[in-house]
Amino acid sequence: MDPNTGREPEENGVPAGGAAPGVPAFGGMRTGPDEPVRTVRLVAGRYLVTVNPLDGSEMEPCPPGDRPAEPARRDAEERAEAARAAAPPVPPGAPVHASRTATLEERGEETERLVRLLTRGRSVRLTGPSGAGRTRLLDAVATACAGVAPDGVVRLSGYHRTPTDLLYALLAAVHRTPQYRPDREELLRLLPGIGAIVVLDDLEFGGRALDELLDATPECAFLFSATPDVPAPSPGCPVEEVFLGGIGRAACLRLLERAVQRPLTDEETAWAADLWFESEGLPLRFVQAAALLRLRDRGGDAAGDGPGLFAPTAAGAPGRHHTPLPSAADAAAPAPLIADRLGPAAQETLRFAVALGGELPHQAHLPALTQDTHADAALGDLLGCGLITPAGGHYRLAATVRDQLTAAGYADGATARAHTAAQHYAWWAGHPSVTPERAAAEADAVLAAMAALTAGREGAHASAAVLLARTAAPAFAAGLHWSAWERGLRHGQEAARLAGEVAEEAYFHHELGVLALCGDHLDRARAELEASIGLRGVLSDRSGAVAGRRALALVADRERQSAEGTGTPPPPAPGAAVPAAAAPAAATSASAAGPRHARPGPATPVAGTPLVTTRTASAGKKDDETAVRPAAAGRSTTRRNLAAAGAGVLLAAVLGTVVTLGATSGDGDDRPGGPATLEQPTTPDGEPTTPADTWSPEPPPATSASATPSRESQSPSPSTGAPSSTSPTTSPTPTDPSTSPTRPTGRPTEPTGRPTRPTQRPTDPTPTDDPTDEPTTPDPTGPTGKPTGQSPSASDSQSGPAARTATADGSPTA
Repeated sequence: MDPNTGREPEENGVPAGGAAPGVPAFGGMRTGPDEPVRTVRLVAGRYLVTVNPLDGSEMEPCPPGDRPAEPARRDAEERAEAARAAAPPVPPGAPVHASRTATLEERGEETERLVRLLTRGRSVRLTGPSGAGRTRLLDAVATACAGVAPDGVVRLSGYHRTPTDLLYALLAAVHRTPQYRPDREELLRLLPGIGAIVVLDDLEFGGRALDELLDATPECAFLFSATPDVPAPSPGCPVEEVFLGGIGRAACLRLLERAVQRPLTDEETAWAADLWFESEGLPLRFVQAAALLRLRDRGGDAAGDGPGLFAPTAAGAPGRHHTPLPSAADAAAPAPLIADRLGPAAQETLRFAVALGGELPHQAHLPALTQDTHADAALGDLLGCGLITPAGGHYRLAATVRDQLTAAGYADGATARAHTAAQHYAWWAGHPSVTPERAAAEADAVLAAMAALTAGREGAHASAAVLLARTAAPAFAAGLHWSAWERGLRHGQEAARLAGEVAEEAYFHHELGVLALCGDHLDRARAELEASIGLRGVLSDRSGAVAGRRALALVADRERQSAEGTGTPPPPAPGAAVPAAAAPAAATSASAAGPRHARPGPATPVAGTPLVTTRTASAGKKDDETAVRPAAAGRSTTRRNLAAAGAGVLLAAVLGTVVTLGATSGDGDDRPGGPATLEQPTTPDGEPTTPADTWSPEPPPATSASATPSRESQSPSPSTGAPSSTSPTTSPTPTDPSTSPTRPTGRPTEPTGRPTRPTQRPTDPTPTDDPTDEPTTPDPTGPTGKPTGQSPSASDSQSGPAARTATADGSPTA
């Protein structure tokens, strides 16, 4: 038995034991030496997530045996039970019959029109100002549409919800998905099979976000409710727009009479007519006006001092004619006047609601917060007076009520009350009897307490917010309310920074990284996990750092999988060595190590490692014919497109030169230094040309196994220095030095369409006089014994140099 409420814990969700705050068990800190920390295992997409409140959540690829089965559909009884659990609780003693039936005055035409559109499969957006009675109209339409769709009517709340939140909520309303959150691909596969009428109140988005929601649910008809300040649907969106305004004067008078349960006097009728003109016929204003008249009938007594605020009063009762009617100013802002005439418990409840940004705690928490055992009954008075309104599964202050109460002084001491609420919720959410689902249902009030404490930017209050975030965030995760999980983690991270609690800040970074990885936001996950690892390294938290590195390894693995699927390699982890390519042991060396995956754009060079690039081939050649391919290892090389705009024209000119040479050249073996081949042309003086002026379309075919290159390198040859494939901008790679040099044939060879096999080993760019370093070319010093002394320039390699060769008589051609 709860000493604060007098009820069993199972009835209200608050555990027995009073309101004294203790150290929560779910938040990672034990209430006793022998009490274990509660962990929850759930499947999120491809991962098995263990929500660990002590050291941080852990992830691993989900084993096949732990994969959940196909989600089963709920039957009609289960859907009805889930809808009742998601509805806001009915406060004891609340006169809901008066307010709900009264606000449906003159709404019969709108109700019939909405039902007609929904039964035809059309989606509708009902737009109207706050206080127009949209929620009550949605209730009537949902009742009229019961049994129309195969999956019935699904009631959802868009209050502080994103499109992703609503998609998962719709799935959970129709399917049984315990401890399972499918990934985006699986979610979009299951949603098209749902055929329901979805009644969604308090929509907060429009435009492309609304298109995303509609596209994912093609078999559902939606009835949205939104205020005019919510963005409109995008052009062409298949949503009907229905505007809901105020009601007529006669309907307002009937509403007022039903609410006070008596006929109006002439004076009250005239007063109500002025109110109708000023309020534009909003039903909520007349519910509040009825509360003023009932208080006037009580002679200004508080609700707890008489027979009850909503007990009927006969005409001519004492006090009815002695209290004047409220003025026009009071009728325009009636919240303070109504609140001042309510009981102390109701007033304290309003002060807590103002401190929490308008969010009202569940009625089971009010006795502990207000220190009044009958405070839960005050919630009924507030609902009957029109000061609060439903918002999803809880209540919040009605439109403009918070501003009115703040101006009347109800915000005094708001930070202290938010601190009290944070301590209470930290104890409550960490109690073993509170389920994650129950904690997730109270998320809006809990998050409001965190936001209020972090906004004050005071260390003492921030520490309370840190404790609440450590306790509630794991519960939100286990309850599959992941948008609340993220908001709680960010509030906790900011609070930990303000309080100077570095270890807690590292925990929140770790959890944000895990959450981002579950959502496949890899860049965000990497940043959060690296921040957590860095902070834990400063604190020498070895176990926390190991958990962060494990999660970071999953990020790297996921990036690698994404790269293999899209052709884009992942960035290397900070400080991680670039993996060497697989190659036979006889042909592998440390200098030949390079990136494992090919990147279509420019590759980032690694310190101490030469860069190999390939260029685009001419028209008609396949991509795999232009890459520099190793003969033994079969590695993927890095390609970079540096071809200039005129590369095609240059290629045509060079190919023409090659054809001319093939038709006119002879053996030419009588020249000093050996024959002049396309691999090593000479100048008119008999000297070899520089690498920047040479282009080799194709080497002669190998005549023996010794002439076949065995591996590639990542540095161009200093002797040739230019590409040697069919593309004028392809860089070569040398052969293994253990192979035999290729013997020149003495005559040029026409291109065959295949890339060349470079035959030089990487050396210093400066030409050398040692002919043994140039096995495939004649003496590089030429017949005169003078080196060329020229190396390729950067501009030549970027723009494609003009190729110069030698004819049979030694004259150069361009």
